[in-house]
Amino acid sequence: MSVNLAKGQRVSLQKGSGESLTVVRMGLGWKAAPKRGLFGSRTRQIDLDASALLYAERTPSDVVFFQHLESNDGSVRHTGDNLVGGAGSGDDDEAILVDLVHVPVNITQVVFTVSSYTGQSFAEVQNAHCRLVDEGTGLELARYELAGGGPHTGQIMAKVFREPDGGWGMQAIGAPARARTFQDLLPAIEPYL
Repeated sequence: MSVNLAKGQRVSLQKGSGESLTVVRMGLGWKAAPKRGLFGSRTRQIDLDASALLYAERTPSDVVFFQHLESNDGSVRHTGDNLVGGAGSGDDDEAILVDLVHVPVNITQVVFTVSSYTGQSFAEVQNAHCRLVDEGTGLELARYELAGGGPHTGQIMAKVFREPDGGWGMQAIGAPARARTFQDLLPAIEPYL
């Protein structure tokens, strides 16, 4: 059963049987909000980009994004860039797979971000979400809905992190920032590590 996460909420990534998950998919979806004008409404395409930043404690170690689709060690993989969005409320426009078993032991957290490559603000986006899916079963484990738009162009969505017992957990972050690329988000990520 999926958990609807609130900003800042954490969940364990243990299966009901006590086993740890092996591969998870962080799916991100969005839709362009229609703009109302004098002659009706129109929708402008929005290119949001999902990225996964791998951290060893508080130090960036690697990144997966539309120009580097796989981490250097192969444990994190981006499924490809979607230039227009449109899935929004249900399905995913971009997805990043994390093979938790093969993430190097020095990597303590993987932070998922979204940035508006084309520069539109989140005020022009509706139905944005991130969701964590057990890739083995296809079951949605957790979902975080991005509420309200805003003037920001980037969002630190969530992170998966190593628990003290060696398992993994997930935290919804939902922090807005100004960013067109993941590089722009690096300073904004610092407080959430």
